[in-house]
Amino acid sequence: MDAVPLVALIAVSAAVAGAARRTPVPAPLLLVAAGLLASYIPGVPDYTLDPHIVLPLILPPLLHTAAVDSSYLDLRANIRPVALLSVGYVLFATVTVGYLAYLLVPDLPLTAALVLGAVVAPPDAVAATAIARRLGLPNRITTILQGESLVNDATAITAFKVALAAAIGEGVSWSGAIGEFALAAVGGIGVGLVLMVPIHWLRTHLREPLLQNTLSLLIPFVAYAVAEQFHASGVLAVVVVALFLGHRAWQVDFATRLQEEAVWRMVSFILESVVFALIGLQLAYVVRELGGYEVGEALWYALVVFVAVVVARFVWVFPSTFVPRKLSSRIREREPGVDWRAPVIVGWAGMRGVVSLAIAFSIPLTVEGGEPFPARNLVLFLTFTTVIGTLVVQGLTLPPLIRALGLPRRDPHALTLAEAQAQSEASRAAEERLEALLADEHNTLPQPLADRLRAVIERRRNAVWERLGAVDPVTGESADDTYRRLTREVIASEREVFVRLRDERRIDDEMMRTLLRRLDLEEAAAYREGQED
Repeated sequence: MDAVPLVALIAVSAAVAGAARRTPVPAPLLLVAAGLLASYIPGVPDYTLDPHIVLPLILPPLLHTAAVDSSYLDLRANIRPVALLSVGYVLFATVTVGYLAYLLVPDLPLTAALVLGAVVAPPDAVAATAIARRLGLPNRITTILQGESLVNDATAITAFKVALAAAIGEGVSWSGAIGEFALAAVGGIGVGLVLMVPIHWLRTHLREPLLQNTLSLLIPFVAYAVAEQFHASGVLAVVVVALFLGHRAWQVDFATRLQEEAVWRMVSFILESVVFALIGLQLAYVVRELGGYEVGEALWYALVVFVAVVVARFVWVFPSTFVPRKLSSRIREREPGVDWRAPVIVGWAGMRGVVSLAIAFSIPLTVEGGEPFPARNLVLFLTFTTVIGTLVVQGLTLPPLIRALGLPRRDPHALTLAEAQAQSEASRAAEERLEALLADEHNTLPQPLADRLRAVIERRRNAVWERLGAVDPVTGESADDTYRRLTREVIASEREVFVRLRDERRIDDEMMRTLLRRLDLEEAAAYREGQED
């Protein structure tokens, strides 16, 4: 196997994603654009999507990282809108878009049209949630978009399997379809519930961070594979396990958490970069494989399907937002302050992604009797144009739409104040615990060391409050900003001395690495405080 194309894909994707951070354009859109251009450059390899790689090997870790970073409590509080979008909307879009395609494309069987509907039904909220966080949208909207993206793939994949079975001639009844959905949902959730407790027990009892992180990397693949083995939803199994582990992450050893966060951030960055580049790289293939359809004719179909996908989301989002509120006073009390602007944002944030393309590429070439699958190439083309159209049109216009609607944003001052109050409460508890421990004769410390522990607690308490204080007119920094900057300068001086001592052979490399690691941990703590500002 030639590794050069794979290495080149990862390297170029990471470079484009890194460059996107210096531009106002979201990284997913820039990566897709780069892929579109690269697909027609002579000499670029044919990076055709393989669903046997994307679904079991790329989708699970992406779902895992998204679910671990999600708030179980926020998702539980918003379970109604999340369920209506991730299940109800996906099924509605499958039927609506599929039936429209059936009416639009001559000789396209209804079953094949429903396959198309299921393929383009699930939005990929990576780009949308990135934009929402960057612009400081209300937490509830971000939670709903993120929760939808965690579950909708499971609904779409199951709907696709049902529609595909009918399209290739296996025969599907209503009872069989309902059973398929029940098995996928109940089985996937069940597998997740069975796996999450023993996996968490392992994570809390393994004492070697390297083993714990190896386990962490295996978790999404194991959950997905076990669920699929029982013909259940691997997506739901991964999400259930990851939500539980994320909610209980504080119980895991601190060294594991630090390493795990760094590892998963790198994995997520690489996979997301590669995935969006791969979307763009499919252009040459899907155009080349159009077969008997004229480009102009196919583009007309693509435009109609794109508009149908966008309109269908609004048709679903607005009634599902306001009708339950009209009918239930409990919902109105639990979800106050919802106006028309929130469903506009949720409706427009319906960008499709790599899961749609991966499902489309898994459509078999032939049906039961050996005849070609009807309009398979057109389905691939329409899926591709829908993904590209939603990413480009909606992705580029979502930020200005959010600004134009003037939705209330999260107040940084209020967030910092809440953080300061939480830290102050925690510091009081830490002081009480420290004094109780020092009162025990088994914990006797020299006074300078005891005072150092008290100073550490006081430093943590004051750090957040200092961010709320006045800014130095000369430097433009708060007292806490200056403290962190000076901390990094002091650490840099120590680091230079350790390296010089190693070069002079006064200490060996092993000792230097030990000393540098201590400094790295201190500098990392200062850096993380700055990032959280």
